[in-house]
Amino acid sequence: MEKADNGNRIAAHITVRDLTMAYGSFVVMRDLNFTINRGDVFIVMGGSGCGKSTLLRHVIGLEEPAQGEIFYGEQNLTRADPARRHEILRRVGVLFQSGALWSSMTLAENIGLLLEEYTDLGPAEIREVASLKLALVGLKGFEDYYPSEISGGMQKRAGLARAMALDPEVLFFDEPSAGLDPISSHLLDELILELRDSLGATVVIVTHEVGSILTIGNNSVFLDVDSNTMIAGGHPKELLAHSTNPKVRRFLTRGKEERR
Repeated sequence: MEKADNGNRIAAHITVRDLTMAYGSFVVMRDLNFTINRGDVFIVMGGSGCGKSTLLRHVIGLEEPAQGEIFYGEQNLTRADPARRHEILRRVGVLFQSGALWSSMTLAENIGLLLEEYTDLGPAEIREVASLKLALVGLKGFEDYYPSEISGGMQKRAGLARAMALDPEVLFFDEPSAGLDPISSHLLDELILELRDSLGATVVIVTHEVGSILTIGNNSVFLDVDSNTMIAGGHPKELLAHSTNPKVRRFLTRGKEERR
């Protein structure tokens, strides 16, 4: 496996060790080993059907590994009992592809639902926090709008506001640019970087959008559907500049090199 140099070492936030993902006898990916450092914008990349979203679901505890372990800091998520697992995962927020907003609730109510369930805040305080989170993603004044009343890009940002409701240490994004026009996609990339810097969060993004990968990613893993394992890791720009693996180069150049 190729690995680009990440420069100065930073404390590991998430460690994936000897991970194999499978459905019965069908192996999706095997022998995955990588580290997500604190403050990373970590990219999970690879071609369609390689298991990017499946890996995300394993890392956030929605699916169990066939083999291997996942650590948050020194805490072993894979072997944790339900109470400890819940405590670990309280520190993460997830933005799924669709935004996953409740259509029958306003944007403020969507965010408030998590605050009602997991905090002791009263209604007025919940409304205040919801307004703050929406303002952070550029949706100040949209508290009482329903998802159907705003654009797709705004729905993504509202989903991000909800993912931030409990002030997570790690934010996960599953294909955040899916369905967005190039301008909205670029604005979302800028927002992700702003939030990473202002909140001090670690960001993990599943995507095949090369523009976003090279613009905001500083660490990555490349999953290969043919060999069912990872074949590269490190800073995407370093991989673009120095990788000799034809699959990695083809992906990061969108095949432009082959058409010259």
